[in-house]
Amino acid sequence: MELRQLRYLVAVVEEGGFTRAAARLHLAQPGLSAQIRQLEKELGQPLLDRSGRSVTPTEVGRAVLPYARAALAAADGVRQAVDEHTGLLRGRVTLGLVSGSTGHAFDVAAFLADFHGAHPALEIALTEDTSERMQAALLSGEIDIALLGPTGEGTPAGLSFRTVIDAPLGAAVAPGDPLLSPAGRTTVPLTELRDRPLICLPRGTGVRAVLERGCARAGFRPRVAFEAASPQVLAQLAARGLGVAVLPLGEEGSEAGGGLRALRLAEPGLRARIVLAWPATGPASPAARALLDRLRDVLSHVAEDEGAGAAAAAAGQGQGSRR
Repeated sequence: MELRQLRYLVAVVEEGGFTRAAARLHLAQPGLSAQIRQLEKELGQPLLDRSGRSVTPTEVGRAVLPYARAALAAADGVRQAVDEHTGLLRGRVTLGLVSGSTGHAFDVAAFLADFHGAHPALEIALTEDTSERMQAALLSGEIDIALLGPTGEGTPAGLSFRTVIDAPLGAAVAPGDPLLSPAGRTTVPLTELRDRPLICLPRGTGVRAVLERGCARAGFRPRVAFEAASPQVLAQLAARGLGVAVLPLGEEGSEAGGGLRALRLAEPGLRARIVLAWPATGPASPAARALLDRLRDVLSHVAEDEGAGAAAAAAGQGQGSRR
């Protein structure tokens, strides 16, 4: 009996079949099937029921699975102990990203290239999803760390957050839009969006949740005409005059073309946050802990740069008003 055979058995059960398990393990299906048959022959009992549409464990297979998983966990523990002692990181870390979460201030590809260069034996997987689903994935252990926009007003039980970006929401509109009247206004009440077609991020994102809560407090439901996962696409749609794009003010609509003007939503508390999130008990593996530590360090500088930029912009506005 070999550890790899136990790993193959667990993979087939978890994937419900040989095809998906072979893809997950990067093996040819005939070789995987042969290894499982060899294990069954050695134990003298069938471990898998292959008669249905999906492969399921037999009664003996169900009895074996906890021991197989325990043996694999013990082997991983041995590797981790040695790796921690030698300073070598192995394994796999899954990082979740909400679309548009980092803007232009944080180059994800460059960060991961540097981190991988320092830890070449570590496999890093990226996944994109809505913030709502990524919060659930963090709690279930499907992903290790995420950059997301919180969908609730507090930190969910079981998670830890560290704020990276905290920006007010704004309404981005094309030149000549009625919201720009009277000339020179810089804010707009949320109620002025009551009957306007809105362009916003999808449900399950932090910005959409903040918008819907604000509209509910103002006594109306937002009329969302267009949804897109990318703030840049929202700005492009607004530049075509298709509606009012609701965006964090840090997203510069003018860069998307069309000379968009941004008005800050006047209601307090209408802010978009991007946070670094992880399980409250801490990442499960040394590799995930190392990635989290590095992200904290890098993103703390991003937050400082965002704050410095906001302060400089505020100072410039103040000087302009004094002139």
